[in-house]
Amino acid sequence: MIRSMTAYASAEALTPAGALTCELRAVNHRYLELSPRLPDDMRVFESALRERMTSQLSRGKVDVIVRRGEARGESLQVDSVLVGRLSELALDMEARFPRMRIEFTELLRFPGVLQHAEADQDAQQAALLDVLDRALDVLTATREREGAKLADILRERLDAIERIVTEVRGWMPEIRTALRARLESRLADLKQPADPGRLEQELVLQVTRSDVDEELDRLSTHIAETRRVLGLKEPVGRRLDFLMQEFNREANTLGSKSVDARTTNAAVELKVLIEQMREQVQNIE
Repeated sequence: MIRSMTAYASAEALTPAGALTCELRAVNHRYLELSPRLPDDMRVFESALRERMTSQLSRGKVDVIVRRGEARGESLQVDSVLVGRLSELALDMEARFPRMRIEFTELLRFPGVLQHAEADQDAQQAALLDVLDRALDVLTATREREGAKLADILRERLDAIERIVTEVRGWMPEIRTALRARLESRLADLKQPADPGRLEQELVLQVTRSDVDEELDRLSTHIAETRRVLGLKEPVGRRLDFLMQEFNREANTLGSKSVDARTTNAAVELKVLIEQMREQVQNIE
């Protein structure tokens, strides 16, 4: 199954400690790179989160953002020791500065005064992984939809490459005949008659230099292999990237061996199609 690496997904769950939201933002990357951001009291679960994600993803840079909303009232606790110390400081300040007034609500805003009631760690981890799994399901579905579009684009380009390969094969007998005629014409212009054996050797040399049958055969092999890879159920981005390099190598050789404007133009068109494919392959997991 072809999957795109670029996608966004989110999921939300209600827990005793408040609403838990998980957002996933994925972009292209050569390897799998996870960047989780968790609430302070949930960082202990980062290892489990990473393990769950690496079991389902193989490539891409993924930002994982976990947020917790307002907690239910019964899950909040006040740090009485801290409040007592703040109260003593407040009374001392009021004695020294009579006009200063400190409201109780201001004390509650002080970091650490309000705390979540101690929650069961197993329950917290289960809630986190549950909302993560649902976000991953959405992410995977989105990646697969985008991947199907990318696969269609690649197959269209493969069809175009195959047509060019077929055309070049059909031109080669005519190109070889024209090459022989040009060589004979040049030799005929010489003041001294050419040795027939030398003519044949030169012709064989020129035909060998311009022979592209191997390149065309390899291009056909790469086309077949790419189509096969597109049908695999596993991540195939790296394989396709390698195949694009092989396609490009054969197109370059075809251009360098060209002795006819048609094959030169065909090599250029091949490079355009291969580059279009390579750009799309960069998005595939």
